[in-house]
Amino acid sequence: MENQTVSSVAPAAVNGDLSTPTKENLIQPIIARHVQRLLIRSTNWIGDAVMTTPAVRAIRRAFPDARIGLLAKPWVVPVFEDSPHVDELLIYDAQGRHRGLAGKFRLARDLKSHSFDAAILLQNAFEAAFITRLANIPRRIGYDTDARRLLLTHPVPCTPAIKTIHQTGYYLRILQGIGITAADDRLHLTIGRRHRQRAERILKDCRVNRDDIIVGINPSATFGPAKQWFPHRFAELADRLRNEFGARILIFGGPGDQPLGSRIARAMMHPPVDLSGRTTLGEAMALIERCSLFITNDSGLMHVAAALETPLIAIFGSTNPITTGPVGPNSRVIQSQLPCSPCLKPHCPEGHLDCMNQIDVDTVFNAAEEML
Repeated sequence: MENQTVSSVAPAAVNGDLSTPTKENLIQPIIARHVQRLLIRSTNWIGDAVMTTPAVRAIRRAFPDARIGLLAKPWVVPVFEDSPHVDELLIYDAQGRHRGLAGKFRLARDLKSHSFDAAILLQNAFEAAFITRLANIPRRIGYDTDARRLLLTHPVPCTPAIKTIHQTGYYLRILQGIGITAADDRLHLTIGRRHRQRAERILKDCRVNRDDIIVGINPSATFGPAKQWFPHRFAELADRLRNEFGARILIFGGPGDQPLGSRIARAMMHPPVDLSGRTTLGEAMALIERCSLFITNDSGLMHVAAALETPLIAIFGSTNPITTGPVGPNSRVIQSQLPCSPCLKPHCPEGHLDCMNQIDVDTVFNAAEEML
């Protein structure tokens, strides 16, 4: 179709053209000698958390003898629950114990009790630096964004060039700023045995057999409708995959996506397995691992599929695959090439979503046919 491309995202493009850190910034060996307990402050979104996994692995490699704790919001925790690179998970309960200003002071006291020697802040917010400063963690490392330079002992400059590279490279650049280099930039997810067992039970209960072709579709995406392909097209695509390949269709989504999942299921001729709002993140990750193909909008589960090397088709609208696209050998991106793309807006300024409208079912089906 005119103005439409199907392209691959190459892992080699992740880090961009970054300069080597200066000699003054090569402080990691100095830090390592004094760090026995290290805190990593995770990002707050599932996709971002998956994109930090190369950085977390590099931190483990740089501090092999340190006890590493990771602070994360509850919904992000499953990303790291079975990671071999983290020793303990600390929950940032912003809706409960750590709610409000008093909760932030309580969180700082909780962190202080762990006697961390250093904190690496993968999250860029002022709050992350403020809380670790309140916790009296003596070495605080992160980007000098959000007016927090004075709160960090080792601020890393966040230059305009850094903001144009892929997010995985963006997080690795924090480490590069203090002399930590990554062996590779591959995403990493470990699925625990209990999540795999639960996923198999879900498939069995839904009469999905081990030798079935399983195609997962993820029609939702946070940030706004400009990231979401149309539900009726997902339904038509799913029916074609069922007709042509006998594929069993799994619909994914969070608790707030149940109406969307139900809408697509009702529009289909062949009943799918609608799992929207019915699985935990750990179960969803294990189910994505079992898929023969995963078709999704730009979303957190897209990065999960890329990390698990599940064959993946990612449909992009307003966002930029150069900075947030899936990184993996089995990942493909479909995006309309329009003069206004990527606008990075949650709602189409023109009100007609041309970037999504020009991606028709035939284009996605043809890509799926090639991958299956």
